[in-house]
Amino acid sequence: MKKTFSIITNILLGLAVVGFIGYKVYIMPKFGDGEKVPSFTTTLINGNSFSLDDMNGRYVLLDFWGSWCGPCRIESPDLVELHKKFYGKKFTDASGFDIVSVAIETNETRWKKAIQKDNLNWPHHIVQLDRFDGPIATQYGVKEIPTKYLLDTDGSVLMVNPSFSELNAFFEEKM
Repeated sequence: MKKTFSIITNILLGLAVVGFIGYKVYIMPKFGDGEKVPSFTTTLINGNSFSLDDMNGRYVLLDFWGSWCGPCRIESPDLVELHKKFYGKKFTDASGFDIVSVAIETNETRWKKAIQKDNLNWPHHIVQLDRFDGPIATQYGVKEIPTKYLLDTDGSVLMVNPSFSELNAFFEEKM
């Protein structure tokens, strides 16, 4: 009886470990450092057309988030501070810095209220109202938020899910 219990426990523990590893692989960002990300064209919150290609020559923080996502909302003050500190600055190898926020949502009103409440005062806000099935989220393989890509001047990935201290250090070095 004791031996059977031990075998069952070991099997269940092994399945849990395999399941955890499988989940971590599943949610990994699609693109890694040095890879060129695909461009996309969409409409911004203000109704203007937007293409990621229009950002060439600039550093871009592509931020996938949601108004319903607690960890995303906790990061909002750090994003605001990063934008205040580096937007409009010149860098040694880039003409500037922008944040492009892609919201994974089902409710447009809640998204707009979150932008106002959190003072996300940059112009590049995009919403995907079918959550993770939206075309941009699908194109980028986003299965978990927050997900961030720091892109260089030609749209290649410099960092995946960088911390705000890493971003600050990077931009300060590039000024």
